[in-house]
Amino acid sequence: MRFKVMWVILATIILGLCITLFFRGSFTVPDQFPALDPDEIVTDAASLPSGLEQATFGSGCFWCSEAVFQQLKGVQKVTSGYSGGSVKNPTYKQVCSGTTGHAEVVQITFDPAVISYPELLEVFWRSHDPTTRNRQGDDVGTQYRSVVFYHSDRQHQLAERYKQKIDVAEVFKSPLVTEIGPFTEFYPAEVGHQNYYAENSRQPYCRIVIRPKLDKLQKVFGEKMRTQ
Repeated sequence: MRFKVMWVILATIILGLCITLFFRGSFTVPDQFPALDPDEIVTDAASLPSGLEQATFGSGCFWCSEAVFQQLKGVQKVTSGYSGGSVKNPTYKQVCSGTTGHAEVVQITFDPAVISYPELLEVFWRSHDPTTRNRQGDDVGTQYRSVVFYHSDRQHQLAERYKQKIDVAEVFKSPLVTEIGPFTEFYPAEVGHQNYYAENSRQPYCRIVIRPKLDKLQKVFGEKMRTQ
């Protein structure tokens, strides 16, 4: 009986990995991606950032998102957490239920003198599928929605302009469904979700899902990424 149970568990794990490979393994970084022109970026001097800045993005599972942005030069800190919901200090279990309204996000502290907000937006949009509403691969639910939470009027303008430019260029087969809304509150996720890839890189999920994505992004953003 124990032998049979073990085989059932093993078969379930293998099936789960196969499903993950089916949905995630085909991830491709879009080619011929537009960039904002200098005249689309410049705003009045009073609105320009000074010192470190923050950006908050939701692009599906924050394990992947965190790993992506941690590789970028100029990024000082990446924290996985929850934003956009109505429940104070939600737990991972609550957010996964889809009832709190939160999205899994990463909060990024970056040096705009090294990497600009538009450059972060480019990495954000090219590192996930922003055309599937409330879904990334086999992760389904509002907590996995594509979303930008802006911290300033300037970030708001840049995100809206860039989103429109991507749609006009028809980079993707379908229009972007990325939500763009004001940042309100951010709740850090539990300790076990922080720095996940760096501390669990040998786990099957990290090796099958995250590592291939990082390898593909390295080829596109090589000059912007830290040496591995």
